[in-house]
Amino acid sequence: MDIRRRAIVCVLAVSFVLTGCGYKDMPVAPDTVVPLAISDLSFTATKDGGRLSWSYPVKTVQGDAIDSISSFELYLAEVPIKSYCGTCPIPFGKPLSVEAGAVFDGKVRKKAEYLLRSLQPNVKYFYKVKSRTSWLAASADSNIVSFVWSAPALAPTGLEVTLGDGRIDLAWQPVTGLTSGKTTDKPVVYQVLRGLGDGTLTRLGEPVSTPAFTDRQVKNGVRYRYAVRALVSEAGEMVEGLVSEAIAAVPRDMSPPAIPSGVSVVETAAGKKIFWTEVDDADLGGYRIYRRASNEDDFQLVGEVKPGILLFVDKQTNEGLRYYYTVSAIDRATPPNESMQSRPASHR
Repeated sequence: MDIRRRAIVCVLAVSFVLTGCGYKDMPVAPDTVVPLAISDLSFTATKDGGRLSWSYPVKTVQGDAIDSISSFELYLAEVPIKSYCGTCPIPFGKPLSVEAGAVFDGKVRKKAEYLLRSLQPNVKYFYKVKSRTSWLAASADSNIVSFVWSAPALAPTGLEVTLGDGRIDLAWQPVTGLTSGKTTDKPVVYQVLRGLGDGTLTRLGEPVSTPAFTDRQVKNGVRYRYAVRALVSEAGEMVEGLVSEAIAAVPRDMSPPAIPSGVSVVETAAGKKIFWTEVDDADLGGYRIYRRASNEDDFQLVGEVKPGILLFVDKQTNEGLRYYYTVSAIDRATPPNESMQSRPASHR
């Protein structure tokens, strides 16, 4: 067989290998191994640049559990502010590979971080990330984060909370300084961040122009954490500042039940029986009974009963003294809210 015939045979053999299996394009990974797209990619400004963070995927697109991620692919686009076009495609470059590994640290879902140290002013940055379980199985794109970097504002200080009934009021010191040591003469607004318990802090509402905020979207008895960052306008974009120290707060019920009515006293052989009318309150925690002897100036607590009980027997009395009784209602808050005492009633 001459060289020409051998070449033809080789070409035919290669053609058969490439087409015989039925693939016309690159093979596609089955959904059982493709990770869900990352949805919480975020950027946090730091004194020297910034930090990207995101959660490890723990399931495939079909809902199967994932034990590990082989790598992340981080995509970047840089657009000078003067050239930025809001309707143009984002010019992402080739991805940077970021090492990954097990998706859990014990029982805690891991978060990935990537530090950004060479950010330049007057540039709009775009980032997105993918995850891989193998060279073939890559997730879809994550959410895209974008920002303009300049020396960020310092973190707000003096964050304080005032607790209310179904509300939390926050206040902090105004911010004018930048991490560069300079002060800004541009308007500053503030973004409040909130987390449930020890959960991740996320944006709460829209930025505010004054160093105060009232959160009415809370539930009594639930623990919340708050932090604040300042934002400064730069070339038409809001540049995020450093984040303040977080502070925890638990709003509580501060509304007492209604005042009990219909209080009456009957003297019996068992003692003095005090009756009253039931208070209609879904949060009712019980009733407190107060007593004052005719030779005393103030009412003293002598008993407490559970909801549904509308009777109290006072067995600790002395003959020859007249006694006056009042009743209050309490709720189930900790500590309980107590109504004002009812009008005094006495035995005949």
